[in-house]
Amino acid sequence: MKTKILATGNISAGRRARKAALGSFVGAVVDWYDFLLYGITAALVFNTQFFPNVSPTIGTLAAFATFGVGFLFRPLGGIVFGHFGDRLGRKRMLVITVMVMGVSTALIGLLPTYASIGWYAPLALVLLRALQGFAVGGEWGGAALMAVESAPEGKKAFYSSGVQVGYGVGLVLATGIVSILTHTLSNDAFMSWGWRVPFLVSIVLVLVAAWIRSTMEESQEFVAKVGSEHKVKVPLLAALRNHPESFLLIIALRMAEMFTMYIVTAFALAYSTKNLGMSRDLFLNISLLVGAVSCVTIPAFAMLADRIGLKRVYVTGAVIGLLSAVPFFLAMEARSVAWIVIFSVLLANIAHDMVVSVQQPLFTEFFGAEYRYSGAGVGYQFASVVCGGFTPFIATALLGVDGSWHAVAAYLAGGCLLSVIVSARMKMSKPAAQPSATPSYPQSTSSTLVI
Repeated sequence: MKTKILATGNISAGRRARKAALGSFVGAVVDWYDFLLYGITAALVFNTQFFPNVSPTIGTLAAFATFGVGFLFRPLGGIVFGHFGDRLGRKRMLVITVMVMGVSTALIGLLPTYASIGWYAPLALVLLRALQGFAVGGEWGGAALMAVESAPEGKKAFYSSGVQVGYGVGLVLATGIVSILTHTLSNDAFMSWGWRVPFLVSIVLVLVAAWIRSTMEESQEFVAKVGSEHKVKVPLLAALRNHPESFLLIIALRMAEMFTMYIVTAFALAYSTKNLGMSRDLFLNISLLVGAVSCVTIPAFAMLADRIGLKRVYVTGAVIGLLSAVPFFLAMEARSVAWIVIFSVLLANIAHDMVVSVQQPLFTEFFGAEYRYSGAGVGYQFASVVCGGFTPFIATALLGVDGSWHAVAAYLAGGCLLSVIVSARMKMSKPAAQPSATPSYPQSTSSTLVI
């Protein structure tokens, strides 16, 4: 009888882990589809449709600046959703984040342009982009926690990798639908109404994701460890007080991730078309490629990290990003499609994917369960502002200094180098020698990661 009960419990735990992983993945797909769609469209449409009375360079800068606004509001979303996620539970917040993201994205698709309402158009665009950032700010922390806290011991990186695979699928969907529209519609049709279609499609995606997330069970670690008598009044303050260094570590560790991906998928799209006269289809197709490949590479690297350790996988990825920075720009200057594709894959599918494959168990272990949503979520989103949100904007500004790519390459390489140095000096948790059948959670984070 005892054996039967244990077996039933293990099956239940396994089912719970799979549902948590699926819910985190599907919601991440929708949120990243919506969030990344803006970045793709900003490089193609928003500079002329919403900022037409300025030079092409200033228009591109303005479009990328509104892209960055979403990142500015991500920490606020992390604070708000993290606070209530630590006090009320992860599941409720994840349903809300995906709904807010879907509504704001659909409204962007309905916005009048500058030609119709003047400066009210870019103002409304900025406000809706801010709402997108607010929603996605609460997404990563909750999705990562649901997956990590429900995963079996020794498989936490793999089970939580769907949070990052969602990025790749979202990128494929967003880039794919834009690419299809640019090929099937005339340029005038795409610029006048075609670009709105991908934003309106979000309505369908968000309804599916909200339904799936509503069927998830609450994180069992949250239920077990964060009873009413253990809830802290302000989780973020508790995280700051107990682990202040963790926020700085997350910023440094995310540089390799953010710089590699946004240089390839956002900056290079604008640079290759406007400065090098290359077809916009090239980097749209590259974005499709790296998004599709990431659906395989991220879980594969996560599985590897569960076996050999988080640190080895992370450091290797950051080093590859460092070494690929200059060759990537040399390939673009040579207009060599083959080498551009090779180094894009090295940056976005090897360097980037190795780094992100271990972030969920790595960052969530920085904080205790009672304030983990706030700590990991806000730290992750604050790093998004510092490291990623204005990467296309900064890269474009650096390019404008002397028209040379050298400063942009140095910017990319410098971010990867800092990630290499910090990760190489860290003592990360080792893989479990014998994974158990039921979830197990870290009891203390103080000795997990040490500089």
